[in-house]
Amino acid sequence: MAQTSSPAAKLNELIKGIEYAMLTTVRPDGALRSCPMATAEADSNGVIWFFSGNNTEKVEAIKTDRRVNLAYSDFNSQRYVSITGEAEPVRDHVRAREMWKPLYEAWFPKGVDDPSLILLKVVVLSAEYWDGSAGHMVQLTGFAGHR
Repeated sequence: MAQTSSPAAKLNELIKGIEYAMLTTVRPDGALRSCPMATAEADSNGVIWFFSGNNTEKVEAIKTDRRVNLAYSDFNSQRYVSITGEAEPVRDHVRAREMWKPLYEAWFPKGVDDPSLILLKVVVLSAEYWDGSAGHMVQLTGFAGHR
């Protein structure tokens, strides 16, 4: 992989082309739950965006405990990335329109104007990835974790 100038750019390079992440949330009883999520965007500020319904267990969990993990994997390219972050539900119709893809209609048949549609904003606090040549996970440093 080419050298990149920031931790967010390196992370975006690592997850580029991996459409789905497993999002793990902490439920009110302390249980960990994971579900697949289609990545809408990974921006240059260390924020990863997803579409979600507002009335879901994952959103309810995030309202009580913002800590999440995102796991990306691509066996064919041997890319495995684990991201620790803080999530928050966001209503931003302008941003939603910018990121909308026809793929999302499978979950939101009413489209971008669906009243239950929200964005999940995940601020990356730390990340690590599998370095196959070294045979271990490598910490990707430099995330400020600022909102």
